[in-house]
Formats: sequence, structure tokens, C-alpha cells
Amino acid sequence: MGSPWKGFVEFTLPASPPAAFVSADLSSTSPVGLSLSPYGRSMSFDPSLLHSNGFANGTGVGLRETGVVEKLLTSYGFIQCSERQARLFFHCSQYNGNLQELKIGDDVEFEVSSDRRTGKPIAVKLVKIKAEVLPEERISGQVGPDLHASPFTMLHGYIHPHPVVSAIPNHLDGKSAPGQVPTGSVCYERNGEVFYLTYTPDDVEGNMHLDTGDKVSFYMETNKHTGAVSARNIVLVKKKQMRCQGVVCATKEAFGFIERADVVKEIFFHYSEFKGDLEALQAGDDVEFTIKDRNGKEVATDVRLLPQGTVIFEDISIEQFEGTVTKVIPKVPTKNQNDPLPGRICAKINATEKELLFGEKDTKSKVTLLEGDHVQFNISTDRRDKLERATNIDILPDTFHFTKETREMGVIAAMRDGFGFIKCVDRDARMFFHFSEVLEESPLHISDEVEFTVVPDMLSAQRNHAVRIKKLPKGTVSFHTQSEQRFIGVVEKETTGASNTKTNASPSKGKEKDAEEGVIAYEDCGVKLTVPYHIKDLDGCVFPQLGDKVEFAISEVKRTGQQSAVSIKVLNRTTNTKRLLGFIATLKDNFGFIETANHDQEIFFHYSEVCGNVDNLELGDTVEYTQAKGKGNKVSAEKVTKVPPVNGVGEDVSSNVSLGKVIRPLRSVDPSQTEYQGLIEVLEEGSSKGQNYPFGIVGMTNKGDCLQKGELVKFQLCTIPQTGQRMACNVVPQRRALVECVKDQFGFITYEVGESKKLFFHMKEVQDGLELQAGDEVEFSVILNQRTGKCSACNVRRVSECPKPVATPRPDRLVNRLKSITLDDASAPRLVIIRQPRGPDNSKGFNVERKLCKVSVIE
Repeated sequence: MGSPWKGFVEFTLPASPPAAFVSADLSSTSPVGLSLSPYGRSMSFDPSLLHSNGFANGTGVGLRETGVVEKLLTSYGFIQCSERQARLFFHCSQYNGNLQELKIGDDVEFEVSSDRRTGKPIAVKLVKIKAEVLPEERISGQVGPDLHASPFTMLHGYIHPHPVVSAIPNHLDGKSAPGQVPTGSVCYERNGEVFYLTYTPDDVEGNMHLDTGDKVSFYMETNKHTGAVSARNIVLVKKKQMRCQGVVCATKEAFGFIERADVVKEIFFHYSEFKGDLEALQAGDDVEFTIKDRNGKEVATDVRLLPQGTVIFEDISIEQFEGTVTKVIPKVPTKNQNDPLPGRICAKINATEKELLFGEKDTKSKVTLLEGDHVQFNISTDRRDKLERATNIDILPDTFHFTKETREMGVIAAMRDGFGFIKCVDRDARMFFHFSEVLEESPLHISDEVEFTVVPDMLSAQRNHAVRIKKLPKGTVSFHTQSEQRFIGVVEKETTGASNTKTNASPSKGKEKDAEEGVIAYEDCGVKLTVPYHIKDLDGCVFPQLGDKVEFAISEVKRTGQQSAVSIKVLNRTTNTKRLLGFIATLKDNFGFIETANHDQEIFFHYSEVCGNVDNLELGDTVEYTQAKGKGNKVSAEKVTKVPPVNGVGEDVSSNVSLGKVIRPLRSVDPSQTEYQGLIEVLEEGSSKGQNYPFGIVGMTNKGDCLQKGELVKFQLCTIPQTGQRMACNVVPQRRALVECVKDQFGFITYEVGESKKLFFHMKEVQDGLELQAGDEVEFSVILNQRTGKCSACNVRRVSECPKPVATPRPDRLVNRLKSITLDDASAPRLVIIRQPRGPDNSKGFNVERKLCKVSVIE
């Protein structure tokens, strides 16, 4: 087992004093004067074991030497001699001074003595040597990056474009373990070279804490024994400017402004100080910067982007509050208005009345606020100056009970991009409004009924516009008031439309002129009066004639007070005309055709014969009509009235679904044929194969579908009660074809319809919002535009995608030819550019870098 002294007893024997070596006898009491515990974990030193004059056996004279404290523990340490290669042990009791001031690296002067028992050299009578101060010349420098102290290693800062110094870490300053002196470094520049000096907290005057980058001044001193140069008497000259954060609030042509996150203030910056992509910089970006003084003004320098959301100016409460608007933001700010938060809200918060500020950006929507509005909001607290304001302000539904505004009603008459017009109940002129004034988030549509407030335009006092628009349920708004009392009168003048019905108008004519109004004479409280009426106001399809006695109510327009007769019924006249049932088969510009109840014929009708709104008619609708003969003894329908639909085409609908082929379409699809009905031939094997069954408009599942000759369909059979005829019903086409091409919002399907071999479709007709590609297989329906006579596809559904193109290998002859061609071969074929390529954006050339490919290799 080796001696335990080898771990800390290292020295070179001096020339003059006698040497003594460590005894090999390691009992509990060491002859060197060290008392070891049985476990070797602690030591104690007995000064009485030393010789009185510092030498063994009382011989010799004490010599003074110098050295540096190399190791310092709780009660002892070691000194590295300066004049010779020796490392001496010393006990702390031999130090002449305050032991707390003694640190590793301190220069000391001592005498050499030896232990009486072992004769080992040890240091006694230690005195700390004051460092030699260089001439009184102050030097300027800076404090640099943080370094961690080490008892044996001198750490230095790294070099920046400007000289920097290492600051003493906060967690080590004044709190290090014995012997562990926290150090930092300062630097200065001489003749273009940068020099670094160490310093300790004791070297800083005024007990100040220095940060990396601080400008300081100091003296240099050199240890005469070790030659080490260090900084002393360090004085802070200027603190380093810390990095600040903010948000870009404005950008101009060559400069911008940043709203600072530390104070409520904006600071100027030039674009040359922005470190990054200037094209990507925009208002609202989070940035960090350094503040510098230029020409007496603060400017931001070294501006750099931060991740979005890094800078936070305010804290917003989770709890919502309710209050009343006491001051609104003026629509047109005055020249003297500099208050960024001109609005005021009064609210009761925590049983205390509070007035909160708000600005334009604090409202959830751009709906106009009025004084007295009942609102809901959150409270925002600015982190910089603790200013509270209201934000996320939203108008509560009951606010109209608190304000004194006059609400009006109307109907949306027109809408444009971002604005529209309202037809008012109480005003002649249409009222302008902007979409931002709509209270609900749901979009408005034409004919929607609304409630609004009329305010004068701030830019033109002569104009008004609608604000605070609220959508109303259907039927709320009425432009007329109808009397509850019924009146009796006599027709003095028939309407023009009524007389025209007796002569059938030609389908080739344009739209009929507006019908002239008729006149009814009646008495009210003994006073003879007249009132106009229109065909649309008839109750039933019996047209009043001259001299007919009628019963009616009076309707008055709210805006103008104009009266007219409505709900008109003809009295004391019966009609023997039979009312027939039919189905709308065709609708053109101003006329149409009705399929009869037997589904075997169609009858012409003019829109002037329709009782009610023509726009409400759709293909397949059930109607009642009167059959009449016009010019040329042609049959037409009169007094057409829409009635509730009839269930089903016929009776006894079979459960079997058959496959068939259209051998004759409806006449609405092919006007050249004489028969109205279409025919379907059964294709499935069985007893009914080859049989033909007729079908009409009601028998089709999709009334707007345009069945062509030769198309495959699936159908069922039913029986017509009036005739007992078997007809096809629930007819569904079985169409499949390939997409030929797609162009932006429309495309074409390879499907023959009439003379055209391509079928048009719009992308909005594609189900599930899929993007079709050329070659995709689709199912679809064909509809006929009754006005233009052209067909198009609807309800387009993709069945399968087109197969992906597979790269085919190059032919062997071409590969062999490429292998034989070299760039240096003068006989090789040459390529001459005759036209530069253009990209999809109409730009010249290729934006993607070309890659060199190996010969005969296909990627």
C-alpha cells in the first residue's frame, strides 16, 4: 500500500537546509506533526512540533522566500515557490492577517521550516505581498461574455468585432467556495492589438456588478513574482445598451417606426439598420433592436425579426364585463384630436363604477356604436404603464331597449361587392348600406327582411345611410296594410290582362306589356268611391268582367298611402268550365307546356294565364287549368293555378327495377317528333324483353334530366288509373363517360348529345368538391336549357380516376445513338433555339435549375 502523503507532498530539496524525508511509519500520529484519523478523512496541525527557529534540531537561520498560493482548503494549503521548483505545505494558523482575504493566486512571503519529527520543509510566518502597481495610467475597456470561475484555470472571453470583456457570473459573485475566486476579464486595444486582463470582484470599485459589454476604465498591475498582469481599481464608465423588443407599427419608403415593448413610445429606424429580408418586413412584425443616440435623438439600430407572438404588450382578462357606451369614437377625426383612445365605457366592476377607454381597434366588428349602447367587453391591461382599457367590445342584443334611436324596416333590394341597397318601408329612396354594418355573422341575401337605423353621412350631410342592420324573420316586413273589413262593389273597368286572355298569344312574341289596372266602384259610409285592382290580386281563377259584383279588401301602401283592391272574389256568377289537372312539362321565356293527366299529350299555356308568380313554377309541378281554343282552333290552357302535388304517377307500382334503352325521347328534347311521350325498350332477359313502355315528365326521377335516344336507363312500371295503361316511372339514366378536358371552372365530357359530341359541365356541378382530371370516368345527368336549347351535365360524380402515366423506356436504337454522341463530335446533331420558352405565368425562361442527366438513364 502506497504512502498517503504522495497525494499532496511534492517538493525539491533546497541546497542549504538539511532535508528530511517522510517516515515510512504511518501510525496514528505522524512525525511531521500531522495527526491522522483512523480513516484518513481529516487533519489537525500542532505548531509545537516545529523548531523554534524554523529548522530541525534547532540549527540554521530563518530565510524569507516568496511564492503563490496554489491550493487553499479549510485549514491548510500549498504554496508554489517563485525562486525554485518546490511546493510547500502551510497551516492556516501560520498566516499573518485576515484569512478570509487570502485567495488562490495571492503572492505571499514566508519562512521555510521543517517538522521536528520528519524534517519535511513547510512554510511558516506567511505574509501577503501587495501587488506592484504600474504607473497611474487609466485604460478604457469593455466587459465581455460570462465565464465560469475555476480555481486553477484562467478563463478569457471571446473576441468580438469590438473589444469585449467577460463579466463575473451572478451565481458566483461573492458566493464561491474557499479557494474558488470568481474571475472575469476586461480587454483593451493598443496599436491594433487586443489584450485581455483578468479581474475579481475586489478589483471593482463601489461594489458594482458589471455586465458583459459594459465600458470601464482601470489600472494595470503586474505581479513581480509571476509576471501576470491584471486589472485593478475598475470604474464603470457606461453601461452596455441592452437589446429592446417591439412591434413594427408603420413602414414608409426608406424608414419605419417601432412601438417599444418597454415604454409607451415609438422609435424611428432606417431600413439600412434592418438585418434580414426587407421585402418580407411588414407592419405587425415582432422585432428586437438596440437603441443609439444620433443627433440628439434615439433611433433603433441592428433591427432583427423575432418569432411572431414574442412581443406581448398587454394582458387581457378572461372574464367578460358589461357596460354602457358614454362616448363614441367620432367618424371623422378633428385636426386637434390626438387621443388614440377617444371612446368611453362606463361599467360596474367589483362593485365600483369605472370609466374605461377604448379605440377603433377594440371593437369586434365595424358596426357603428351609439351612446347608450349596452355592450360586452374584456379588460386589457398594458404591461408598460398598467393602463386599463376596454377591448373585444361587442353589442348585446338588448341594446336597442337602452338607446333612443329610431329603427326602420325594409328588404334587401340589391347587393354589390361590399355594399348594397335597402328598399325601405317608410321612404321612397333606397338606402345605402355597407356589409360591415351587419350585426349577425351570417351573410345577407336579396329579399332578406331587415331592421336598421338611418344616420346622416359624415362626409355629406345631404345623404343618409343605414347602420346597425339586423336580420328579421320572413314575413316581418310589410309594405302594405290590409283592411280587415270586406267591401262589396261592381267592376267598372276590366283589366287589360283579362281581355287578352280570350285571344291566345303567340309563343313567338316577346314579353307582354304590363297589364292595365281595372276599376271597382263601391260605397263606404254612403260615399261613392272607386279603387283600382290588378289580376295578381284575384282570389281564385274566375276573372271579373264588366258589371260583375265582387267582394274585396283594401290594401294601402305604407309609404305613399295608395290604395288598391285585393283578395277579390266574383259573386253571383258561376262557371261551367271544367278544371283539368296537369303537370308542367316545359318552361320557355314567356310560355310553356302542360302534360295532361293521362301523360300522353302536352298543352300550350302563356305566362299571362298563370294565377300567381310565374317564377314559382318548376318542371313537374302539379297545376289546374281550363282548356280553351284560340286562333286557328288551337287548344291552350287558361287560368293556370299551381296546386299541391299528386303522389306518384299512377297506381300499382311494381317493385322490380328493369334495365332499358330510350328509343324515343320526350318531345321537349326532340321538337321534330309528333308524339309527346317517350319510349323505353326493355333489355333484360325475360318475358318482357323487347317490349316498349311510354314515359312522361312525371315518370322521371329528375324532372330536369334530358334523356337522349339510345341512353340506358333503369325504371319501374306503374298503371295509369284513368286509362289502365302501363307506363315507365322512376326513370334513372345510367350514364358513364370520360372527362375530355378541364379548363379552370368548367370542362367537357366525351358524350354525344344531339349534334354535339362533347357535353359541357361546370365545376360547381361536381359532387364532393373533387378536382376532375382529363381521363376520369364520371356519372352525370343531362339537363336541357329550355331557353337556349343547349344541354349540359349536372350532378357529376367521379367513378374512377384516370390511370397514371407510366414512363416507357427509350428505344434501344435511341439509347445506342445517345451513347455514340459526344460533346466534342463535330458531326453530332446541333440544336438551334428558335423561340424561348414561356412559363404558366407568361414569364420567359425556366425558373427551376436544370439537372444534368446521365446518358440512357431515365428518372
